[in-house]
Amino acid sequence: MRHIAIVGSGPAGYYTAEAAVKKWGDEARIDVFDMLPVPFGLIRTGVAPDHQSIKGVSRRYEKTAIGDTVRFVGNIAIGRDVSIEELQSLYDAVILATGAPKDRLLRIEGSDAENVIGSAAFVGWYNGHPEFSNLNPDLSGRHAVVVGMGNVALDVARILSKTEDEFAGSDIVTHALDALRNSRLESVTILGRRGPHQIMMTPKELGELLQLERASPQVESADLPPLDDDAVLEPGMRKSVTLLREFAAIPPNIHGEKPIAIEFDFFASPKAIDVTDGRATGVVVERTVVEAGRAIGTGESYRVPADIVITCIGYETSPIEGVPFDERAGRFANDQGRILPGLYCVGWAKRGPSGTIGTNRPDGYSVIDIVVEDIGSGHRRRGREGFDDLAAERRLDIVTFRDWQKIEEAEIAAARDGSPREKFVDIESMIAARGL
Repeated sequence: MRHIAIVGSGPAGYYTAEAAVKKWGDEARIDVFDMLPVPFGLIRTGVAPDHQSIKGVSRRYEKTAIGDTVRFVGNIAIGRDVSIEELQSLYDAVILATGAPKDRLLRIEGSDAENVIGSAAFVGWYNGHPEFSNLNPDLSGRHAVVVGMGNVALDVARILSKTEDEFAGSDIVTHALDALRNSRLESVTILGRRGPHQIMMTPKELGELLQLERASPQVESADLPPLDDDAVLEPGMRKSVTLLREFAAIPPNIHGEKPIAIEFDFFASPKAIDVTDGRATGVVVERTVVEAGRAIGTGESYRVPADIVITCIGYETSPIEGVPFDERAGRFANDQGRILPGLYCVGWAKRGPSGTIGTNRPDGYSVIDIVVEDIGSGHRRRGREGFDDLAAERRLDIVTFRDWQKIEEAEIAAARDGSPREKFVDIESMIAARGL
């Protein structure tokens, strides 16, 4: 029997569990740990609430989670409740699938001002993550600045710009919907250090901006490269740049019909945040040129007004005591997923925050192939039984997958009209919903 511990119940964790089941079947016992009482990680708290079709992948993970082979062990924080060393003593392999939940910091003057918020916090707020549910961002100002040129920046800009009716069918939490309903924003400026040919935005997310009821995307024609230059782009990127060209071609009178402008500001590197009485009031930006793919400052600067600044410049994995960490890369130090004997990583914890949800599937299968090489038929460790004894000794309150199903039933029952669920946004309420 092989005993496997997977730390993290998001896409990387469940694809890894799926791979382990396919490899060993009933000859394995796999425990999937999560610090929250609810599973699915990024699917629940990272994917935009108006992208319900993407969240549907959790149904695939449920098939893996139901049965005796794979067990969800929620409400257990590795490093606080149980150490990595203790897990390693109990399981043949410990696989870290913790993702990259921390924001990369925008290290410029003024970045610690009130209403300068990282995307992990802001996205967690509107998705009901317990750590960020009390964020309470001030949306009473007229101008928002979003720093970054990836899909997360587009998600944030879109969520800031939508009407209440446009959230029908989404699972945005009520506290965020209430705040957005009362928003007074007139502009959302998306800042990017480089140009249109260097964006990390996909056509689907860009195209959604054309469907917004009260917001209009704007691009300066002068920022676009010559049309013939698009020929060298791969097809997906070419579609994205074509959409930027469509934005640039929207007539001014159409912009005037919509009260919110989503302005793409390319070749714009944030250098400082203006602060008055502890609050952000603007972003000082340096104009750049792109040389060999890199943004080079020109010395020319200007100011973009900002009543709230949201940084979408990447994520980092949270270190765990006793696990080698690559500070520069913001992930666990590893060689193709191997960290130390018996200790592995997968997904963003392995490679950094890159790729789509689906990218984690081959990653999960490849790490299990490595584990197979390393542990053979197992090391006669106690696995699940040993952990349960430890949990009982420490009086840890484990949340099972059956408990999660009760929590989900309660969230569905509490949903407002047109919403699939109303998420609990604090751990106490989640645990109480088990009905124990």
